Amino acid sequence: MSNTNTQKKMNVSTIVGMGLLTAIVVVLQLVSMALRFGMFSITLTLVPIVVGAALYNWKAGAWLGLVFGAAVLITGDAAAFLQINAIGTIITVLVKGAMAGLAAGLVYHLVSKKNQIAGVIAAAITAPLVNTGIFLLGSAVFFLDTITMWAGDTNVFVYMLVGLVGFNFFIELGINILLNPTILQIIRIGKKKLK
Repeated sequence: MSNTNTQKKMNVSTIVGMGLLTAIVVVLQLVSMALRFGMFSITLTLVPIVVGAALYNWKAGAWLGLVFGAAVLITGDAAAFLQINAIGTIITVLVKGAMAGLAAGLVYHLVSKKNQIAGVIAAAITAPLVNTGIFLLGSAVFFLDTITMWAGDTNVFVYMLVGLVGFNFFIELGINILLNPTILQIIRIGKKKLK
């Protein structure tokens, strides 16, 4: 097969793969609306974001994360914060999603050069850490007064860690770690198809 035909096949495969992963992110965000612990739903979309970031690159991860953020805004999962500060909510939600995918992609490609399994594990851990970390940062920057009021007599930072993200974060991290063998297998199959 000529170099041009290989390039066209790769471009078509990438477009189809990214389209499929984009749709999966949206569907999983809709499904996750039923899985609510506390104020927010459990994020199920980090797995396809990690897969896309690993299969393609950090730009694909950032795109899928951005789609996740847009889906969060559209589904109303950020409604409590939108009422308080719409601009702060939009910035926080879109940036946390995009950066989770971008970081997962960078970590995967850096670590997988040494060991693919370690790369998948590192990317799967990075995505929820970055997603939650930027959410906490955005909460502190845009919503600290409101969160202080919600915390009442409790320490506001303890409230943010336990009340806002605690249980959800550990479930999201656990899902990503538990699904690591599946993620690895999808990536291996996908990389063979891209060759």
